[in-house]
Amino acid sequence: MIDAYERTGPLMEATSYPQWAQKLIRDCYESKRRVVEHEIFQRMRDNTLSPKTMRMYLIGGWPVVEQFSLYMGHNLGKTRYGRHRGEDMARRWLIRNIRVELNHADYWVHWAKAHGVSLEDMNAQDIPAEFQALNDWCWHSCATDSLAVAMAATNYAIEGAVGEWAAVVCSKNVYEESFPEEGRKRTMKWLKMHAQYDDEHPWEALEIICTLAGMNPSEALQTELRKAICKSYDYKYLFLQSCLEFEKKSVVRESHLLAEA
Repeated sequence: MIDAYERTGPLMEATSYPQWAQKLIRDCYESKRRVVEHEIFQRMRDNTLSPKTMRMYLIGGWPVVEQFSLYMGHNLGKTRYGRHRGEDMARRWLIRNIRVELNHADYWVHWAKAHGVSLEDMNAQDIPAEFQALNDWCWHSCATDSLAVAMAATNYAIEGAVGEWAAVVCSKNVYEESFPEEGRKRTMKWLKMHAQYDDEHPWEALEIICTLAGMNPSEALQTELRKAICKSYDYKYLFLQSCLEFEKKSVVRESHLLAEA
């Protein structure tokens, strides 16, 4: 095919991808930036989040972590061997990385346990509805969108932001050193694993997306990809803002209780 795409440059350089994909990265930048640079992650890095807020973060984030491999399995079911080079790439990549995501769920459980949050607490999901919006959106995209769009919403957008904010949290030792030395490595494994190597995963996903879409995808597909990626960032931002709002409400409620005492 004349408009087929095959990467020739470095994996993690934007210039290795078609012009439309470079524009896509630019168009989604602001939505991504306000997630990666969010106050939550800076305060997590500095160990200044309240225990209640940290608890809400770990419980609210659990469905996406626990079900991420299921999103990928749903997308795997959209592939057929030999039908398209992009589908063959996606098939191999998804099969290889589903096992990795299963391990990541274990690491999140260890992280939560260090904050006194049990698996039962996370599975109960006794939290406000807005905390569940990101997971609902990811399921919606993987259930209804094309392979390229659904991978853009999950493996490109979600994993891309995770790798960058995890690096922010791990950029200082303050948070890590707040845990007892015994068990500290296990507690930090989810964050460390994502900060160290997951930055390659969104680029690998982008390569698959570009291979599926080709050098000259329709304007409609480009728009669909942009909207899916930005929605993932925006739902993550909503989740982060909900954590802050919960913290503010908790502070106000405690202040009222002290005033009445």
